[in-house]
Amino acid sequence: MSETHQQPAYSWRPQSIALILLAWLILQLGGIFSPGLLDDVDSVYIQIAREMLARHDFVTPTIDGIRFFDKPPLMYWMAAGSMRLFGIHDWAARLPLALAVLALFVSVYALGIRLFRSVSPEESPDRGGLYAALALATSVGPYLYTRFYIPDILIALWMTIGVHLTLVAVERVRPTRSRRSRESALLPCLGFAAVLALNLLTKGLIGLVFPLGFVVVYLALTGQLKLLSKLHVFASTAVFLIIALPWHILAALRNPAIALPPGMELPAQGGWAWFYLYNEHVARFLSKRVPHDYGLTPVWLFWLYVVVWAMPYAAFLPGAVAEQVRVILRRSMIASRDQEPAFALLTWALLVLGFFSISNRQEYYSIPALPALALLAAGLLARADRPIADVEDQRARSGVLGWSAWLLVPLTTLVALVCGFFAITAPKPAPGADLSTLLASNPDLYNVSLGHLFDLTGAAMGLFRGPLAAVAIGMLLVGLGSYILRRKGHGYAATLALAGGMTITLLAAHEGLVRFNPILGSKDLAMAIEKVRQPGDVILLDGELTSGSTLLFYTGQPVRLVNGRVNGPWFGSFWPDSPHIFETDDSLHTLWGGTARVFLLTYSSKRAADLAQFGPVHTLATGGGKTILTNR
Repeated sequence: MSETHQQPAYSWRPQSIALILLAWLILQLGGIFSPGLLDDVDSVYIQIAREMLARHDFVTPTIDGIRFFDKPPLMYWMAAGSMRLFGIHDWAARLPLALAVLALFVSVYALGIRLFRSVSPEESPDRGGLYAALALATSVGPYLYTRFYIPDILIALWMTIGVHLTLVAVERVRPTRSRRSRESALLPCLGFAAVLALNLLTKGLIGLVFPLGFVVVYLALTGQLKLLSKLHVFASTAVFLIIALPWHILAALRNPAIALPPGMELPAQGGWAWFYLYNEHVARFLSKRVPHDYGLTPVWLFWLYVVVWAMPYAAFLPGAVAEQVRVILRRSMIASRDQEPAFALLTWALLVLGFFSISNRQEYYSIPALPALALLAAGLLARADRPIADVEDQRARSGVLGWSAWLLVPLTTLVALVCGFFAITAPKPAPGADLSTLLASNPDLYNVSLGHLFDLTGAAMGLFRGPLAAVAIGMLLVGLGSYILRRKGHGYAATLALAGGMTITLLAAHEGLVRFNPILGSKDLAMAIEKVRQPGDVILLDGELTSGSTLLFYTGQPVRLVNGRVNGPWFGSFWPDSPHIFETDDSLHTLWGGTARVFLLTYSSKRAADLAQFGPVHTLATGGGKTILTNR
């Protein structure tokens, strides 16, 4: 739609908001109460928030009493604020992230209305926005990466809002607009600055790269770079600094450089500034971070995961991208409202994916690009719903049908058949069977998402018969069901069927995660300790912190680490005021034969025989391949 024939910018419909809210209630809010926290980053972030509350220190993050400089504080503040209001509960800590996801869905809905109003049916001008929100709510990646407490989905929220505010501000400062309109660009510019600051406080300097990169690249590609000077740069910079600077200054002042031990690839002196600003950003980008406690996802696998995270809507992305490229090639329309979706969404997606293709990457780093991909797919689906008026409408409809028939239906049918087969044929497990005893072991795959799925055996499938049957039903609805409806001309019903089928599938995935939780987390073992723990008892973890970090949250007690002075708490342990939490095999043996009652979470089957030389060994609880041993 050209600027001379603009329709109202927004047309929010109660029915659409209700559908988005329903999807969120079922998939997000309903999922914060189970399962328990996962060991590793999930419980680490939330325990840091709990320690902030206990210490009344919201500047210096600590875990198990040790300084932890890996990440900025916004995620900690969110969880801490919620637990301050609702109490120390895992669901309370998760609530802010769930609310942020709702904000993301609504933000994508609003942006989709702006971008695709002209291609949506006249009776449903918000259809592009609705489809985008439902696509994001029911695709694999956004759901999977909100099952635990990490910041990447929050980055997607700030990016979505930032892109929208940029488009609004740029439209208002164009020379064709009135002076009053140009002055009204101040508010979106200040809003962008605030979002930029929140992005920085969410995940560090990468929070500046993508929004600022988008502004510059988008303006350059659309021939509007000269408008940059009209975007209230000085006022926006002031707002950004007011929000972003205080924590950075206080963190540097409260954690100045200290002398560091030689021979560990560390500088002679270092504090918060060295570790957070250099080690966590520059060195990580160059894959030279100390310690090197993360894997590097190959580029080909990173892009394969992008497709997986965007499924099932990734099936429509080839047609959607081709449509937007054709729009860009109409050079006479440069910088018009019709080309805004093409330039904005392709710039957004390629900026994020391209950056991580040339830098250090994990498989989930593509999450901030997923709203752009959802919007691209939604734009094509909305156009396919229109009465055919031109060749673009015809191409969209035939493209959606074609990709459904030749990709989505075969793929989902295959998944349905495999899941249905195991749901029917998997042996019934014995009562009280421990999943860990039925699994294979593939530790080399555990550093990538979904790696534990390769541990599943035929015997283990018996514990997942219900979820497998649900996935089979959901996949048939996603593929065959939606295709039949679309073929009959019911595009809206087809898209709702696709979203409904994915809702069933994702709920089944959640139930699978609940059954896997004893392996991925240690809540039940922590609660077993809490039932019998007395003042003066000592809790130990046999290994590094992330192998049983849920013990900290669910017991509310410090946990000592046996041979665990590595990775997360390693750098913070050099501070002279760090508590004594690190033990060796020798000090463990001394504790075991001492007067205090000791609880030890261990993965080793040999540890009991080792400890028996120094005192009695009793098994308090087992689960998920882990055991709680005690000397009393």
